[in-house]
Amino acid sequence: MTTQYLKINPADNVAVAIAELPEGETIQVDGQTITVKQTVPAGHKVALTSFAVNDHVVKYGYSIGHAIVAIEAGEWVNEKKIKTNLEGVLDYEYQPKLVQLDIPNRNLTFKGYKRKNGEVGIRNEIWIIPTVGCVNGIINQLAEDLRSETGGNGVDAIVAFPHNYGCSQLGDDHENTRKILRDMVLHPNAGGVLVVGLGCENNQPAAFREFLGDYDTERVLFMETQKIAGDELEEGMKLLRQLYDKVSEDVREDVPLSSLRVGLKCGGSDGFSGITANPLLGVFSDFLVAQGGTSVLTEVPEMFGAETILMNRCGTPDLFDKTVHLVNDFKEYFIKNNQPVYENPSPGNKAGGISTLEEKSLGCTQKCGAAVVHDVLKYGDRIKTNGLNLLSAPGNDLVASTALGAAGCHMVLFTTGRGTPFGSFVPTMKISTNSTLAANKPLWIDFNAGVLLEGVSMDELKERFIEYILKVANGEKVNTEKKNFREISIFKTGVTL
Repeated sequence: MTTQYLKINPADNVAVAIAELPEGETIQVDGQTITVKQTVPAGHKVALTSFAVNDHVVKYGYSIGHAIVAIEAGEWVNEKKIKTNLEGVLDYEYQPKLVQLDIPNRNLTFKGYKRKNGEVGIRNEIWIIPTVGCVNGIINQLAEDLRSETGGNGVDAIVAFPHNYGCSQLGDDHENTRKILRDMVLHPNAGGVLVVGLGCENNQPAAFREFLGDYDTERVLFMETQKIAGDELEEGMKLLRQLYDKVSEDVREDVPLSSLRVGLKCGGSDGFSGITANPLLGVFSDFLVAQGGTSVLTEVPEMFGAETILMNRCGTPDLFDKTVHLVNDFKEYFIKNNQPVYENPSPGNKAGGISTLEEKSLGCTQKCGAAVVHDVLKYGDRIKTNGLNLLSAPGNDLVASTALGAAGCHMVLFTTGRGTPFGSFVPTMKISTNSTLAANKPLWIDFNAGVLLEGVSMDELKERFIEYILKVANGEKVNTEKKNFREISIFKTGVTL
């Protein structure tokens, strides 16, 4: 039977309704009988005590804001009654709280594709990547033609990745575009890449080729369309056939789980996100790190309010300083653009039971478990250090998921309480926070963490999740791959010429 409510931490003065709590119903909390004063929807908070104006509302053991009206015990506590405590750019002090994970190495393996440079892919795909948006039509046609000619056999997928950039950009925007495209070209999930340029763009193909550094010249080919006299589609097909002949010969081999890199992301969060799916990802992240693997947490604006927890998990003072810059640089970005720093959560989050940014962040950061932070990456950086990494990127689902893939993550583990169908350029696994969403959207949701509210233990669900992750690493497609829902989105901060 589904529990009516959940008090997450002994220090909390609110509980979360697991199922709708009707007006007039009584609940027993810590030996106290509380009458529900108004109907509280599932995922939302009910007051366990009375609050005066400015009293702190506590969930997850931390303040998630303060009351802006008087609230009686038993009332529905939502965004109309409480407000964030956050404001301004803060100073921080390093107070390390490092946990050593007591998780044995199980010597698990998966079957991946070993690349020439020593990296491992979990997919063997052919990608067509434009240096500039002007050639989007050409790359889409080339992908369609190669799929038609080969039937898609012999490779995991043939995908074009159109985008809007590569020209009319300055400064950081231009560099961000170049970095993300470089990272994609070098990603081990691509067995072969055709880079298609125009010729007059800011992101010049010759300069971009040099920007790649060392790369496999048999696996990464270039075509500059303005230099072709005649049919660029036929020239592109000649190059793609070369790639296809090479990539279609690749085979999977056993590799240790320590080679796996996963991105941690949430979107369309609800009141259950910090209770079910995000803690599941945290348990898995700790497990993967203990096996020598890598997890990456991003969405910096959704760290606000919980950032000190992450800062104090940094393994060194240098990493602490980098995390402080990670957070404060994003706050300065909002301030520079004359925007409110703490304009979050979204309307969908509020409808799902999240009232303040602190509440959202405290749920969000649970995705990275308790492991020590091993590295901090700037936007467009690639993973250099195994273990838990923090990555600079906004909360936007498409931008952040693209950044995780670009960092080198083989897949993105994406928790959601409201549901979303999008996919990034790497397998994007959707994990539901509640069973209703999983039942209503089976073509979106790949794994249901909502069963944690229905009697399944975290240990049992963790084992199911590890098994499913290994299946996906071995080649089983997630829903976004089955539907060919794949796209990229690049962070833009400045002017367009």
